[in-house]
Amino acid sequence: MHGYRGRLRRVPQACVGDMLSVSVQEGKPELRKQVLGAVLIRQKKAYSRPDGTKIQFEDNAAVMMTPEGELSGSEIKGSVAREAAERWPRIASMSKIIV
Repeated sequence: MHGYRGRLRRVPQACVGDMLSVSVQEGKPELRKQVLGAVLIRQKKAYSRPDGTKIQFEDNAAVMMTPEGELSGSEIKGSVAREAAERWPRIASMSKIIV
């Protein structure tokens, strides 16, 4: 997570809608082994919304973004959590399904 300050030796956590630092393991050779920014759009672990409903997805997914908030890719496959779409307007405009 960008700018994370926390407890000593505690593993930092992220939730849907947070910007992270990631490195691409599989994919195009020009993107591999680089540290990039990404926003988490789906997570497998169940989480609660303020209205009391619990939601979880089939997989974990993130989309690569620039520090200014622009998407690096051309499309988003699959659904996007509402929390990420509300926080990042470019993700909301590119997504087909918002859950």
